[in-house]
Amino acid sequence: MKADKRHQHILELVALEGRASIGALAQSLDVSEMTIRRDLVDLEAAGAISRVHGGAVIPSGSSHEPPFGARARLNAASKAAIAGEVSSLIEDNSTVFLDGGSTGLAIAQALLRRTMTVCTPSFRVADALKAAGGIRLMMTGGVMRPREQSFTGSSAIEMIRNHRFDWYVMTVSGLDLEAGCTEWNLDDAAVKQAALASARRSIVAADSSKIGAVAFARVCPIERVNVVVTTADADSVFVEGLENIGMPFKLVDARE
Repeated sequence: MKADKRHQHILELVALEGRASIGALAQSLDVSEMTIRRDLVDLEAAGAISRVHGGAVIPSGSSHEPPFGARARLNAASKAAIAGEVSSLIEDNSTVFLDGGSTGLAIAQALLRRTMTVCTPSFRVADALKAAGGIRLMMTGGVMRPREQSFTGSSAIEMIRNHRFDWYVMTVSGLDLEAGCTEWNLDDAAVKQAALASARRSIVAADSSKIGAVAFARVCPIERVNVVVTTADADSVFVEGLENIGMPFKLVDARE
């Protein structure tokens, strides 16, 4: 198994329980413990995990933002399935504000052959869409967050407020029935709030790992959005809660 595949499996296994031992990881992946130790060194250097005696843990804290590279490796099939469903909900010739992050990038890739206007604060999303013939591409401008390659700040918010979008596709760090839509970074949350206020309809796109998670900055109550798109393995209590409040939702089946 190649290193990038091992890293993805390690991140998924550690994220599942919050902690995993070197021995358990080696056995699960059928590799030597020395290989796992080297992988953990690489993942720690990327900020994805913290090494502890005998294993690894996921760094904790509601404001801890894992690096993009680590997030992109997690639940890739789920994000691709979500992206396909989101794309199917958006009509051609729509104006769309699309968030960044690994889920936002997957959605951008699902829109490549569509005809619409897409505005984004994300360099990664813009790079994915720049050669798409049917996409009229806009960027917010503002102050760039280098690690995320996304724009925030008053200039970004002012640009968003000066436009009206048919759809806002929101990605989140946490999605909870009580806490609502939350984000690790305060500046990102402010951009999301502006986009939500400037859109007629909104979609929250979040794989099941985000369900029940609560990050530092609140974006909005869950009732403020129009539809939730998540995976079929989402927590049943969460899904029942959506039904109880009359929130439209789509569950997609993601298979590796």
